[in-house]
Amino acid sequence: MRTNQIPVPPPGLSPGSSSRTFTVAGQLVTAPKAAPGLYLVATPIGNLGDITLRALETLAGVDIVACEDTRITRRLMERFSISATLMQYHEHNATVARPKILEKLAQGASIALVSDAGTPLISDPGFKLVREVSAAGFNVIALPGPSSVLAALSVAALPTDRFFFEGFLPSRQTARRARLAELARIDATLVIFESGARVQDSLHDLTAVMGDREAAICREMTKLHEEVRRATLAELAAVADDLETRGEFVLVIGPPAADAGMSEDALDELLRTSLTRGSVKDAVSHAVEVSGRPRREIYARALELSKNNPARSGDDAE
Repeated sequence: MRTNQIPVPPPGLSPGSSSRTFTVAGQLVTAPKAAPGLYLVATPIGNLGDITLRALETLAGVDIVACEDTRITRRLMERFSISATLMQYHEHNATVARPKILEKLAQGASIALVSDAGTPLISDPGFKLVREVSAAGFNVIALPGPSSVLAALSVAALPTDRFFFEGFLPSRQTARRARLAELARIDATLVIFESGARVQDSLHDLTAVMGDREAAICREMTKLHEEVRRATLAELAAVADDLETRGEFVLVIGPPAADAGMSEDALDELLRTSLTRGSVKDAVSHAVEVSGRPRREIYARALELSKNNPARSGDDAE
């Protein structure tokens, strides 16, 4: 927070514009006025019972709640009888909304940032706001809570000492397989978001690229129809066409075996994608770095594949 600055209500708000109360377990609770700053408030990803008391107190105590979708956040507020001033902040209006938030913080406002579900900034556009708010000298306070990433990781029954969060994979198969080929070399458990419309295709691609690793499909975490399936990628891909695809998915894939190398299919997919973007030399260098295989072996395979791409054949000989 900037020094020598007297907090005043932002324009459009008066000291009595919010009741600063909330209800929990049928009891009315009075929340103190939140100190000036930006509060990153985690909200439930499904089960409303996962909201924390600190989150409720903060949402009731701030001047403004910045949210992705006011309809979704308003339902949360109504559930706990919170009277709040809502404003939209999402990837489509961020460049316009961000200066307004900074202006209100400069006037002494307290603002909570929430996503539609879970922890803000996780696969979410809020990092630019946090960067600019902190650079301007205002307080940024994190209120930890629900996260589908950690919830899925905790129930997957896979190693948790090291994990890599990928977010959403590319929607097109060629790009998706190329990215999976890069992820396959990471010595950690992988956590991936996926939509119901693409989860079946992604499972088939994961099997083709990563082989028979242990994995888990986590659907609708903390919600009424929560489901967790644990098996190998091959087993999950075999039943992928029978999956219930409604809802939100988190895929958790175990780390590679100590002696596991990149599969032939994965290497070919990686080379094909690289060859469409650049020279044989560049494609080989990238594949060597990602796969860990000998350069001579990869170069021979790249030449073979480039025969089917006249634009690439014969260029940049090693």
